Amino acid sequence: MHKRFIREMPFLLTFCLLTNLLPASGVVVCPADAAEKSSKIARNDDISRNGVAGRDGRSGKDRTINTDALPVNLDLSGEEGEDGENGEDGLRPRCRYQSDRVNYDINERDGGIGGDGGNGGNGGNGGSLRVYYTNLADLQKISVRAAGGDGGRGGRGGRGTVGCRCRRRNWEVRNCDGKSGNSNRRCVNKVYRCYDGRDGRDGRDGRDGKPGNLGVLSIVNSKQTLADDKPSLKIAISELDSKQVNLSKNKWQLRQGALSLLGVGSVIADQYQEFEKRLQGDFKLVWQEKSYRTLFSNQTVTLTLNDSEQVEVAFPEDIWIDGNSKNQGKLTEFTVNNAILKQDVTRLAVADFADTGKDLNFKIVDLATKSDVINTQFQVKYRVQDDFSGSSNYQTVFSGDVPNDLVNRDYNRFTLALGKLKIPSEFLKSGVNVDIEIIATRSLKGRSAQQTLKWRSRIRK
Repeated sequence: MHKRFIREMPFLLTFCLLTNLLPASGVVVCPADAAEKSSKIARNDDISRNGVAGRDGRSGKDRTINTDALPVNLDLSGEEGEDGENGEDGLRPRCRYQSDRVNYDINERDGGIGGDGGNGGNGGNGGSLRVYYTNLADLQKISVRAAGGDGGRGGRGGRGTVGCRCRRRNWEVRNCDGKSGNSNRRCVNKVYRCYDGRDGRDGRDGRDGKPGNLGVLSIVNSKQTLADDKPSLKIAISELDSKQVNLSKNKWQLRQGALSLLGVGSVIADQYQEFEKRLQGDFKLVWQEKSYRTLFSNQTVTLTLNDSEQVEVAFPEDIWIDGNSKNQGKLTEFTVNNAILKQDVTRLAVADFADTGKDLNFKIVDLATKSDVINTQFQVKYRVQDDFSGSSNYQTVFSGDVPNDLVNRDYNRFTLALGKLKIPSEFLKSGVNVDIEIIATRSLKGRSAQQTLKWRSRIRK
């Protein structure tokens, strides 16, 4: 075999060399290369860099002054946002020499996509000005510029580049199967095509930054500096056992006409704040059961002072509270009557399914023993096995609420009188296979949760 191959090698080399001299429309592929290739020139995966977004401008500094130190000229303007960078132009594709002697289609490389321009930075806000005064007319001696900074300009998107173009749109290649001179050798002419690369798209221009807001004027008819606000507080329940908590905040009136109060040419928001009064309130937490206090001591509550000088309390979502609030002057006293962990609300379980006919009942137990506090409503879907459709199919014969008079609660046990619902009597008999779904809706002081219980069994006496 090896000797025969050596004898034929000169002939094969001569044949392949001669085929390279044939015109492109009639190229012959040697038997060793007769299998058609599926590879194509790859698309352009080069990615141009996007422009960097501009930084936001710094806001102007807030100032507090007293009219004793007048006249005064203040510049509290916000800084301008920086311009976004331009995106880079798309990279030019590396266009390859196109051969018309290949036996596969060619997709030329796409043009590079331009990078997106960076967004302009937002302008900084103008600084706020607080003025303590005794004579309102003295504010005319204050000149202030508290303009917001201009937003930066968005960067220009980079330009996309042109894709590679085909030198020749189509060509014909003669593909042969088998050795030359063999009577079983078959040849076929096939046309292949070249497709231009797509032009890369231009990058998107970045958006312009937003201008900053004007500064705000607030005025206080006093020389005494206001205390800081403390309108809300997050505190552990254990810290409320032995002390009252004080909250306070300043109440302001919104008015129009700031520009008429200040010196001519001032730049500031026309709506201003005028101090009205100091609000204060105290809070005390009382536990009806000391065991609750120990159980929830590590939990955190949020206290908030409202404009009526009453303190509102918000408990965590994982605690259900039954309590009431009482106000005496500026003291808010909240008494916790009952407290339940949310995870204990839905700890119902099936206890029993017994009897037949009108006496058929479904029993449920509350494993968390909290049913004397929580309101519970039941819905039931009662399905029976369909004898005509196969053992695994069930049909619904009742779906609806269970009236309260058909639910008996004995401490933490519920008995649902299913036999007295509007269920046809033939589906309450012994031996009937049933599939029951109970949806329990449990609620307490505006909070509610649902639990679904499923039970599949046969009615037995």
